[in-house]
Amino acid sequence: MTFVLGGAASGKSVFAENLMVNSGLIPVYLATARVWDVEIKNRVQVHRDRRDSTWINCEATHDLAPILSERRAGEAVLIDCATMWLTNHVMDGHDLGQAQAALLQALADCTAPVVIVSNELGQGIVPADADTRAFREAQGRLNIALAAQADTAIQVVAGLPNILKGTL
Repeated sequence: MTFVLGGAASGKSVFAENLMVNSGLIPVYLATARVWDVEIKNRVQVHRDRRDSTWINCEATHDLAPILSERRAGEAVLIDCATMWLTNHVMDGHDLGQAQAALLQALADCTAPVVIVSNELGQGIVPADADTRAFREAQGRLNIALAAQADTAIQVVAGLPNILKGTL
């Protein structure tokens, strides 16, 4: 598993997509975003427009295990992104510990290579409200767990990769 971490608009998704394209495997895009508003709708369209017909496109907002378990030899999965996945669980009032454990198990059980993208939220100011601080903490815990499980962890800043763990 490869974990790609970065701030908003850091180039992490483009970097992860390029890893997939250059892998020589059939790229599977597992989208986690829900379209909440026009801005998210436009962002989703930008991501769709970057992918050509060689990609297999899947969507899952909560339980990624069924799609991950269906992968076969010759495929690689890009999950974009863990932050939107976590947002869905928070918005729906789910047990985050249970959801995180299920995600980590699904990733461990997947026989195909996986690249998972996530946002780094801990380098900014301390949020003013308790809900935002709680989300930031949950995202931090998820990122720590994903990085620990990953073979390779890469931080993308201004479109440039910084290898934190493993090799490309």
